[in-house]
Amino acid sequence: MYLEIVSPEATLFSGEVTSVTVPGINGEFQMLANHAPIVSLLQDGVVKIQGNNVVIEAAYKTKFSKSATGAITLAISSGTVEMKDNKVIVLAD
Repeated sequence: MYLEIVSPEATLFSGEVTSVTVPGINGEFQMLANHAPIVSLLQDGVVKIQGNNVVIEAAYKTKFSKSATGAITLAISSGTVEMKDNKVIVLAD
């Protein structure tokens, strides 16, 4: 599935991933390929990205880190997420 993470400053990430975990307002949830369409508000927490060839642009590497499980993580304070037709868009603050 395709993921875009957009902040007010720039598009921080865009590319193919196998899963995305986000901090929803009712708790953390994960989206995999062919997930049902969804729109949700996000709260303070961490977006976790799993994929085979996840590449972060050099200009934004300082915003991301790698967890002990190998996931690429991005801390956010709030935002929204939309999943539709195997495309996930995270609008993050």
